[in-house]
Amino acid sequence: MDRAQKEQLVEDLGQVFESSGVVVVARYEGMTVAEMQELRANMREAGGSVRVAKNKLAKIALEGKPCASIAEYLSGMTVLAYSEDPVAAAKVVDKYAKDNEKLVVLGGAMGDQALDPAGVKAVAGMPSREELIASIVGCIGAPASNIAGAIGAPASNIASILSTIEEKAA
Repeated sequence: MDRAQKEQLVEDLGQVFESSGVVVVARYEGMTVAEMQELRANMREAGGSVRVAKNKLAKIALEGKPCASIAEYLSGMTVLAYSEDPVAAAKVVDKYAKDNEKLVVLGGAMGDQALDPAGVKAVAGMPSREELIASIVGCIGAPASNIAGAIGAPASNIASILSTIEEKAA
């Protein structure tokens, strides 16, 4: 890799560190190519990405970025998982690490907040953006359906009372 390619890689990583909602660092020593491809596919489905980069270049890209605290985890065979959604990458990596002991979560960052492995697990347990939106829409829609039910209830009550009176009269 020549100097221009390294500079481009540092710039690309800098943009990743700047724009990502969460960055997770994991050790992938012993993983096969097929396992890494599976991790990448899972991350793509969740809207994130996985990247293997030279630790020295990643540390250079981290300088001055909000998530600079993850530099301490960059040693050995590390992989960076990131997503714009603040929980997507953590969810995918945590789930994959449960199924494959070769992937070990070292830590991460959520904005300027440093995360240890327990922190990454806690973030993975949080609801995703889509789940939050669905629950908010459900909360907003519930009062409207309750009002519609309350408005419609007296009419159905009156109808059942009238039918009961009619049956008694007959």
